[in-house]
Amino acid sequence: QVQLVESGGDSVQSGGSLRLSCAASGYTTRWYSMGWFRQAPGKVREGVSCISWSGANTYYADSVKGRFTIARDNDKNTLYLAMNSLKPEDTAMYYCAAAPSNGVGCGLTTLEYDYWGQGTQVTVSS
Repeated sequence: QVQLVESGGDSVQSGGSLRLSCAASGYTTRWYSMGWFRQAPGKVREGVSCISWSGANTYYADSVKGRFTIARDNDKNTLYLAMNSLKPEDTAMYYCAAAPSNGVGCGLTTLEYDYWGQGTQVTVSS
């Protein structure tokens, strides 16, 4: 049974930093592209960042470019998201997701992903 468990969410002030983690179990993440998504109350879930199975390719939403960094450790079956210069508009529930890799890339649309975690809350106050 595939499980993704996020952690690291917290309440911080604007300009602060957080690092989210996503621990995978039940399968080997090595052959999966993975991504981070977020959903604020009343809004649709949006792609934040994704990383290819090897880690060689990463993509970011324009809203987080230069502030967030995605990384993965396939030996530890863990995905990370380092978030710096946080803004109130970053407030959301953050989810990690996994999709069987179809090549060297990854995507930021929810339909591409088969497995989802339960989410971890990030709240940024001004």
